[in-house]
Amino acid sequence: MRKIKLAYRIILDSSSTFLWDKYVFEDTFKEYQMQSQQFNSETNPKNTFRELLSENPKAEKLHFLTGMAASGYVDQLKENFHRVSDVLGNNYFPFINYKLDIINTDTTAIAKHRIGITFYSPLLNYFGIIEGNYLVSLNTDDGNEFETLMFPVQKNLSICFVQKE
Repeated sequence: MRKIKLAYRIILDSSSTFLWDKYVFEDTFKEYQMQSQQFNSETNPKNTFRELLSENPKAEKLHFLTGMAASGYVDQLKENFHRVSDVLGNNYFPFINYKLDIINTDTTAIAKHRIGITFYSPLLNYFGIIEGNYLVSLNTDDGNEFETLMFPVQKNLSICFVQKE
């Protein structure tokens, strides 16, 4: 049986409507403003992340450093992202880790701040795609019975890891 991990990605920007998104959006912007100073030159400072990155490759660390501002909010989710429904309507996507990336931002304009957060599932048994749904099991023990979940194939949900049989 093949084992996989799923990834679900959300984009946060000034148009985000969920309260959780707004808090993460605002706090990561403030964190970026503080952390970017260590990578910016005093003589020719860059306002946008892309400009800063093109001038200083070490600014790549800002993805991680800015992401630290989101860690408390991610901890609140208790390893279940409640915006991804299975076919039964249960609103949860189990995850074991996440990664934040800066799409772009500008220290002078919060409206230009845009980040992505990708949530990664634990290792799952993968049975295939049935009627447009990933059929998976959280139980990866070698046994004869599996409690399964079905997640619709959808935008921003992808298989990100496959383990050979």
